[in-house]
Amino acid sequence: MSHAESPMAAALTGRVAGDQEVVIERPNGERVAAVVRINLLHAAEGGLVGGAACFEVMEKRPAEQLSDSQSDLEDFFENGVVALHWVGPDGRILRANQAELDLLGYESEEYVGRHIAEFHADRAVIDDLLARLSYHQKLERYPARLRTKSGEIRHVLISSNVYSQDGEFVHTRCFTLDVTERHLAQLDLQESERRSRELLEALPAAVYTTDRNGAITFYNEAAAELWGVRPELGTSYWCGSWRLFWPDGTPVPHDECPMAIALKENRSVRNVEALAERPDGTRVPFMPYPTPLHDAQHRLVGAVNMLIDLTHLKQAHRRQQLLINELNHRVKNTLATIQSIAHQTFTGKADEELKQRFEKRLIALAKTHDILTRGNWRGADIRELISQLIEFACDAGERATVEGPSVLLPQRAVVPLAMAIHELCTNASKYGALTDPAGRIVIEWQCLAGGTRLKLRWAELGGPPVQTPTRRGFGTRLLERGLTHELRADCKLTFQPSGVLFEMDMPLSTATPPT
Repeated sequence: MSHAESPMAAALTGRVAGDQEVVIERPNGERVAAVVRINLLHAAEGGLVGGAACFEVMEKRPAEQLSDSQSDLEDFFENGVVALHWVGPDGRILRANQAELDLLGYESEEYVGRHIAEFHADRAVIDDLLARLSYHQKLERYPARLRTKSGEIRHVLISSNVYSQDGEFVHTRCFTLDVTERHLAQLDLQESERRSRELLEALPAAVYTTDRNGAITFYNEAAAELWGVRPELGTSYWCGSWRLFWPDGTPVPHDECPMAIALKENRSVRNVEALAERPDGTRVPFMPYPTPLHDAQHRLVGAVNMLIDLTHLKQAHRRQQLLINELNHRVKNTLATIQSIAHQTFTGKADEELKQRFEKRLIALAKTHDILTRGNWRGADIRELISQLIEFACDAGERATVEGPSVLLPQRAVVPLAMAIHELCTNASKYGALTDPAGRIVIEWQCLAGGTRLKLRWAELGGPPVQTPTRRGFGTRLLERGLTHELRADCKLTFQPSGVLFEMDMPLSTATPPT
């Protein structure tokens, strides 16, 4: 621009008015952008006498700003971390950034200029992509598979739209997101879920799951067989059975069943039995094990329930009870037969006392078997055993003190210990402390060594003076030798002047018979 064309010249000659943008070059070659504001000066009479110019320096001219923005965009395209490329209307790659090249392992000259379909593993997919874009459709996260230079397949999501001028297709703008690792993780998860589902299906126990609201989301074949129905997933709640009952026959609403309680109270439910009624009217006894499920933040997301069919267990228990009752009946018959034989054998008057002693031993043995039968031959409570034997053998009443914790004696220990207590009771009532109105007996026991051993003490007090017998009878031999052999017990029988004292220390586990 010549000085004659400057804003001041234009203003003074009346050619241009208003602010103008100019570039001023300094002698050192530096250029400064500025906005020039011209104010014309007039004399008092109104004539033009001159002008005043005000220059406002701009940081950068708009053209330079545009140039910088273009440079930023170029840098964003070329060096962005997201893979970008342009594709022309004929499907050829017009441009690709470094992230795109790194993703597929190509150099620019190996990639740009070639048809995009060459790099897709699925021809139908790229054909569909190009067809959609040709109609100017916008694509968001379209799944595809790309083949790298090394032959590896990468799973990607493509988002793309078309850049057009005057309605004409110029090129696409494609963003390629690599989701291979996510895809492989999803495949692993699906495979894990498949194996878990197969495992649940293979389980002989009924298993089903619900969401946090109680809607059933899965059940295996064993569950469908137990219920007798196939509930609809997502619309059946809490339990898939047709009807539910408690063991006593009381109906159970589905929203009050153990699974519903587990979800509502966010806790596991155990040691509960119920009955599932099938549509054909049959009822299946079962025990549920509902357990809440939580996510990584410990929020309730659902529950899993395993139903144990108790049908065979109940049947086995009934058969076992019948066998135990039959065994008890046969034992009683056998003891009655022995009692009858003894009655016929001990016929003389001189044998009457011996006969009664023998019969009492048989009755004590029968009562012990009754106690075992009531406990299904699992064992007997020591307090019940001692109390009944004292009542039968000597009827000591308040003169007998029985103290000790509740202990379940092993089945093998019940009969030997019962016979020992019977002999002590008989001796106390015939010769010992109970022959004197002031006499009494004290039976005490305690558990030692963490509950693995039992220490029992029998003491007679207040009776007549006691002397050590000159002969060893059945009772003495049982107390001193029988228990040692049968129960591996340490036994000590002492005839003190104040009364008989018997002490025993035995293991509570007698699963292995003595040798």
